[in-house]
Amino acid sequence: MNVQRMRLKKLNNTRDLGGFPVADGKKIKRDKLIRSGRMHKLPPQTVSALLKKGLTTIIDLRTEREQHEYPDTKINGVKTVNLPLVCTATVGITYTKSMARTMLDESKRIKTEFGTADNYMSSMYETVLFGDDGRRSLKEFFKILLEAEGCVIWHCNAGKDRTGLCAMLLEFVLGVNEKLIIADYCASKKFQHTRRFWQKAALVIAPMPRRFKHILIALMEAKPQYIIGAIDKIKELYGSVTEYCKQSLGLTDEQIELLKSKYTE
Repeated sequence: MNVQRMRLKKLNNTRDLGGFPVADGKKIKRDKLIRSGRMHKLPPQTVSALLKKGLTTIIDLRTEREQHEYPDTKINGVKTVNLPLVCTATVGITYTKSMARTMLDESKRIKTEFGTADNYMSSMYETVLFGDDGRRSLKEFFKILLEAEGCVIWHCNAGKDRTGLCAMLLEFVLGVNEKLIIADYCASKKFQHTRRFWQKAALVIAPMPRRFKHILIALMEAKPQYIIGAIDKIKELYGSVTEYCKQSLGLTDEQIELLKSKYTE
């Protein structure tokens, strides 16, 4: 199936997992699980549309710095949970650095420590999936989904990396086909095409060395090799993604069945 973008004003890279086929001929329920980019300065019509979908919970995967620069729109009656995941270009962020400055600093570090953006992305995904802090946040992500009623949105800044990793794990647990899971991850490239075009255009004229520009441009990509590499690493260590969620994140068989009963039909 084709992955469809939700077209709501000021929402970036947003899509409902509803309609994704899972095992036994079932599908993920619509208006229950939505992934997105940041939710900053949403207009009233977008807020109204989200409330009509039954939105009850927002999971913000960004760092304090990102939240400070682009705070989520406050929606009456909707619970926001701050659940930072450290991923691409977020290491070492403080209130004394803007995200633009951090991105430049990260590009220099990547060149020195990793050589290429591809190597960096692989390392960062593994940090999220296998590091103690990342596993704690991912465990809490599933706990929120188990307890939530209504519609849940989780998001980071671009809705690509941290949001994509959470979506990948959840989709495997619910029984989505691996090919579709990879397609969902890669859809970020299509949905962000216009935004990335202007960001790349700005980098072309920015006063910085070309080698750093190449790294920053690469960090914007949603390359299939990033998510495939993460999935393969999980399988290498745990046999399957679901088994990783059980052994590393503590999900029980009963909780997995509860997730399926809540979010599929």
